[in-house]
Amino acid sequence: MLKLWARATIVCLIAVLMLGANRSPRFDKVGHKMMCACGCGQVLLECNHVGCQISPGMLAELHSQMDGGGSDSSILNWFAAKYGATVLAAPIRGGFDNVAWIVPIAVFFLATVGTGVLIWKWKSQFVRVSTPSPVEIGSGNGALRERIRRETEY
Repeated sequence: MLKLWARATIVCLIAVLMLGANRSPRFDKVGHKMMCACGCGQVLLECNHVGCQISPGMLAELHSQMDGGGSDSSILNWFAAKYGATVLAAPIRGGFDNVAWIVPIAVFFLATVGTGVLIWKWKSQFVRVSTPSPVEIGSGNGALRERIRRETEY
């Protein structure tokens, strides 16, 4: 019985040690910069889409690209060329890619500030109209009473 427990412990220990054997820090870094192309909207290494037929192939391609000795940016460029720019979780190039990520945020910020300025200007142009108090109405001001009566008739 002791031998059986020892064998089971060794098998469990080997299984635990082998769980992360093939994932290097570089593989994790590059894999987290890409999205799964199946449409689930998850990062490639975290795609838990049941029955996903795309991520295993992409992971195999990532392993082969890494084994080929390419740099991180060349691997990301290769994936972007094959699957399209939507496979990138963040832009890797300059120019239009950076603009495409920055402009929506800048437009939202400017629209929010512009709305605040517009509301502030409208509030500053607001003129308070003082209404007569009931004491002023009842103090014998016949013209005011007549005007109120005319405006409240149907």
